[in-house]
Amino acid sequence: MKNSILFISTIFLLIFGTIQLQAQNFNPQKNNYLVLSKNIKQLQPVLLTANALAKEDGKKYGEFYVIICGKTVHAIADNSDFKILLEKAKPQNVKVFVCGISLNKFNIAPSTMPANLKITPNGILYGFQLTKQGFNTLTI
Repeated sequence: MKNSILFISTIFLLIFGTIQLQAQNFNPQKNNYLVLSKNIKQLQPVLLTANALAKEDGKKYGEFYVIICGKTVHAIADNSDFKILLEKAKPQNVKVFVCGISLNKFNIAPSTMPANLKITPNGILYGFQLTKQGFNTLTI
């Protein structure tokens, strides 16, 4: 009887003790990437990085997002070099966002942003949400 209780207790601990370990081993199907940037000049090297990661990851390459926050949003509206980079981002499946809070803080109208630039209401919050979804995140 004593051995039966010990055996059942051991099995019980093994079964329920490994459930928590399984939940911690998050293994996404794809490698998703997020770059939070305070400098629009970083978009060029980010696109080069996205291209290299797409080749390296192959079929495991997922989404690549860039969120631009801070005072650098001043330099977006009439920047032809930035608009060219945005066009290069499209075929690479890199989605570029600008932080709505930054636009509001620096009194920049969203209508002055290039059409292919997405606006997220809160770039920092969106970054955290993507991180919780398993995105690999880098802030530059």
